[in-house]
Amino acid sequence: MPSPVLSGPHYLGEGLKLILSPGLRLFVLLPLAVNLLLFAGLVGLAVRQFEHWVDTLMPRLPQWLAFLDYLLWPLFVGLVVLMVFFSFTLLATTIAAPFNGLLAEKVEVVARGEDNFPAFHWRELLDLAPRTFSREWRKLTYLLPRALLLLALSFIPVLNLLAPPLWLLFGVWMMAVQYIDYPADNNRFSWDAMLAWLRARRWRSLSFGGITYAALLVPGLNLLIMPAAVAGATLFWVREGDAPPPQA
Repeated sequence: MPSPVLSGPHYLGEGLKLILSPGLRLFVLLPLAVNLLLFAGLVGLAVRQFEHWVDTLMPRLPQWLAFLDYLLWPLFVGLVVLMVFFSFTLLATTIAAPFNGLLAEKVEVVARGEDNFPAFHWRELLDLAPRTFSREWRKLTYLLPRALLLLALSFIPVLNLLAPPLWLLFGVWMMAVQYIDYPADNNRFSWDAMLAWLRARRWRSLSFGGITYAALLVPGLNLLIMPAAVAGATLFWVREGDAPPPQA
């Protein structure tokens, strides 16, 4: 049994193996094709605008501190990479939400060994779309105020030195929120109940979010990691206990 803190890599690895099985490939290939097109478009935009974005975020130092530019430049390159990655992940998961919800359903069937969901039909995907897009909107209302606060911090001299580690920590937490929400929503957990579930398993959730975040930063691999993260989060959900945590 994996240790509580290090269970994240274990679940992501199991999820990757699971999505490669014949029965689940159909639910992976369609969102994979959409994400491939989106990824290609965003990479092209980033290549053209990367230097401009870094220059915009870099603080303007007085001449006598100009030597610090060489130390700060890698930090703000990292910040731009994190922000581009964050934007891609947000767009890709929003577009793929109905497919991911359906994939989470099918993985839960495999994990529990009992089929409590109806047999697949394309109508099921259409029926699922309004609910999953509504849930994605709820995620956006949670994410955007916090992301905008971090973005504002990124432009404040001196304080913007804190922006890269804070973006990283926020991104790790949002990876846990993003992927655990699929099985939680399928099981009719409210948004607040889902967040309480994650907080009750904070370190395990962060370990899952952390390894997912790191894997998604690898170009090319990130396209396959998204469905693997859905499958891994569903296994995490089932095995770590899907009952609502006790209320304080």
